Order: sequence, then structure tokens, then C-alpha cells
Amino acid sequence: MQFFNDVSRRQFLTQTGLTVGTLTAGAAWTKDAAPLQISLAQWTINRELRSGKIDNLDFAKVAAEHGIHAVEYVNQFFMDKAKDAKYLGEMKKRAADQGVKSLLIMCDREGNIGDPDAAKRKQTVDNHRKWLDAAKFLGCHSIRVNAGSSGTWDDQVKLAADGLSRLTAIGAKMGLNVIVENHGGLSSNADWLVEVIKKVDHKRCGTLPDFGNFRIKPGESYDSYRGMQKLLPFAKGVSVKDRVWDDKGKQSALDYDRMLKLVHASGFRGYCGIEFGGYANLTASRKKLQTAISKL
Repeated sequence: MQFFNDVSRRQFLTQTGLTVGTLTAGAAWTKDAAPLQISLAQWTINRELRSGKIDNLDFAKVAAEHGIHAVEYVNQFFMDKAKDAKYLGEMKKRAADQGVKSLLIMCDREGNIGDPDAAKRKQTVDNHRKWLDAAKFLGCHSIRVNAGSSGTWDDQVKLAADGLSRLTAIGAKMGLNVIVENHGGLSSNADWLVEVIKKVDHKRCGTLPDFGNFRIKPGESYDSYRGMQKLLPFAKGVSVKDRVWDDKGKQSALDYDRMLKLVHASGFRGYCGIEFGGYANLTASRKKLQTAISKL
């Protein structure tokens, strides 16, 4: 079932004064469309959102006030609003009013896409359908999912690829990407995640490489720079942290110049989403990233 039927869509357009072009703005993404640009991942201000200091509806305004005009939502901050046309309409309107582009929705707490239980795996896919609908309406190009699974390496590859294939098939019909972040467990092992993406083998299934999420488990990590090189060929977005990991499980400060050169050299030409520093450091984080990008 479509999230909005033709009647409700026309009513929304009439009420808000938005155009079809506005609704679809930001949906298209290609590697050659533009040089590296900067976006803001909503998790950066998670403390303020959780405390109520900042309301989810004001996220686009916060981004614009700090010189950032593209955003990446996190479903946790409007978990019960995925099917609320009025609420999502307000999100869309406020972003448009600020000249802010909606890029993607990061989806958590909807189950394991590679659950060994076939029924639970199917339920996880079904749970994500509403976020595809919401992403389409907001004008996003993707939803980000987690490749959670269990079992042996090969078992998890097979199971995660199965769930992702099913969800990607749904997203593809809507013109949306389903992308996977290195986000703990085997997903933070770039070799494993690449194997999963290749097994899915669909242009709409890709990655959201995160500079600082290569910690597999306590004491074990995948080198961030090498991991980015492996994941970038499949990237449809990039998450920027200011800390990275090495093979010995130790973290250190990010070498911005080195990492951004890897991103640029891969051919990626999308948005680099700030996901560090917190609310108090948004402007400083943007300027630091802009400086690194300007050197490319």
C-alpha cells in the first residue's frame, strides 16, 4: 500500500503550497553529480533531542543555523510518526522553509535484517516498509539499515543478504536505496560487509561507510582507513566521525586530509554527514570538515 494515495497527496500539496518538484528534491544521487558536500546526521545532537531541549521538528532549522543545508534523520526521534502524514508533512515543510535537503533516514530498533529465524527476518523487512514510505515522501534517496545477524561468518552473509535483497527489491520499486552502515559486530568488518553487498548484487543496495564505526567488539577492530577504501566503492553516503580505529582495537584522532583523500579518490561525490562534536561544536565541526574538503 502506498504511504499517500493520490487524494491525500494532492491535499497535502494544497495545504502546504509545495510542488511535486519540491517533494522529490534530493531524491536523486549520483557519484558524479557534485563535489563533496556537507550534511548533518541527527545523531550528532541526540542528547538535546532526548532531553527535549531540541524538538525533532526543529532539526532542519538547527542545521541551517549552523550553515548546513542537508540532513540525515534517525528514526528513533520520530519512531511513532512513520505513518503520520500530518507530522511528516510538517517535517517536510520546515526543511523546505530552511532550504534544507532531506537525504536519508537511519533506521534502528526494527529487528535484525539477517535474523536466523525466517519469520523474524521477514518481519524485520516488513517493519522497514513504513520507513521507505516516509523516506520517499520526505524526498530522501535512501534508508540506512543494520545488517544484524548471528551464526558463522558464512551463515551471516547468507542471512543478511537474504533480508537485504528482499528489502532492496521493495525500495527499488520506489526509486530508493537501502544502504548498510558498518555498525558493530561483523558489519564493522569491511571484508564481511563487502561480501554481503556483493551477494545482494543490486545497484540499489549499497553502504554508508562510517569513519569511526569499525570496532567489531571489545579489543577487536578493523582499520578505519582500510575499511573505508573497501566500502567506498558501494557508498551512497558517508558518515564523518573525528575518531578512528586500528587493527589492534585502539582509537585515535582522525587524519582528515588522509581520509577525505580516500573518499574523493574513490569517485564518491555525495554528502559527508557530520556525526561528531555535539550541538555545541556544530559550527566548528562544519568548518573543520570544510577545510579538509577544500584541500582536495
